[in-house]
Parts: sequence; C-alpha cells; structure tokens
Amino acid sequence: MRDHSHHEGHGSEPLPDVWIGRATNRMQWLLAVAGAACLALGVKLAVDSSWASGFVALLMSVIGCVAAGLLMLYGTLAFVHVAVKVDQDAMEVRCGHMGLPRRRIPLTHVADVEVVSTVTPRQWGGWGHRWRPEQGTAVIVRRGEGILVTLGDGRTFTVTVDDAETAVRVIRERMGRAGTGRGTGAGTGTPIGA
Repeated sequence: MRDHSHHEGHGSEPLPDVWIGRATNRMQWLLAVAGAACLALGVKLAVDSSWASGFVALLMSVIGCVAAGLLMLYGTLAFVHVAVKVDQDAMEVRCGHMGLPRRRIPLTHVADVEVVSTVTPRQWGGWGHRWRPEQGTAVIVRRGEGILVTLGDGRTFTVTVDDAETAVRVIRERMGRAGTGRGTGAGTGTPIGA
C-alpha cells in the first residue's frame, strides 16, 4: 500500500522537494459492485416490468434502485484511494480517480502537524470525507496511520496516508521556512480566510 514518488526521507536523508503519499482501500470495490448491482436492478425493473400494473410503486422502485446505485458507486469510487501531495507551498489532498473531493491547505495556515498512529473509520463514523464537531474534518479511506493537521484558527484536518512520518517531517520543515511551526512558535499560522 506504499507508493511514494521520491525518497522515504527517514533519518538524515534529504527530504524531497515534493512528497507524494497514498492510501488505498481495496475493500471499497466490494461496495462499488453492490452499487452497480443496485443500478442494474433499477434498469432491469424499468425495462422488463409491466408498467400497466402499479405504475407508482414500480416507478418508485426504479428511482430508488437507480439512486441508491449511483450514490453507492460515487461514494465508494470517490474514496477507494487518497493521494496527498506536499510541495513548497501547500498540502493537497485528492480523493478517488477523479481527484474529487479535493482540499488544498496552504502551509502558512498550518499551526501544527503530527502523526496519528491509528485512524479508524469507527472513530469518524465511516469511510469518506467526514466531519465531527468534536474532531474536525477528515478523509478516511482505510484504517492505519495518518496525518493530523491543526490550522491556525484551531480547526483540525485528518487524512489517512502511508508513511505519515515523512509527510509530517516535510511539512514541519516547510513550516520552519515559512516562519511558522514548532521551531518558531506553534500557532502563529495565518487563519484561513485571512
């Protein structure tokens, strides 16, 4: 499940200019198959059924199956994997094959960053793009290690990604260059919207 385009960055090795990490959940493909089956059932009901008897009930069944299938397909395919990219200016998170939803966090907005050794869907109420008032927002595609970013305004963002330790080292090094972070006083980042 590890896929990094540059050095791992452990120990005294130089950190990459652009760090890219990914996390994948192949179990989501099973849910995508279930979504495709619901969609196919809706199409089959629409084509093969006699519309003369119980038009409203059949219409609702067709619409329900098609809608459930499309929602399941989008919900699973959008969160089969996540890619995290840290460059000189920002951390960018892209989900799924289309890269949507996407989140870009300028490093000047980051007050602190840390590795979270175990992030689970149970903690966040499932897979996907999550929000919990007491925890902030997250992108969860599988259980395991992740990054916890605290923004200058106190909000937090968590993302599951392989080799989170290197990502945190890269972000902290870039925060130090930008005049924020632990080396120069955590919490001095610019709030979002400023």
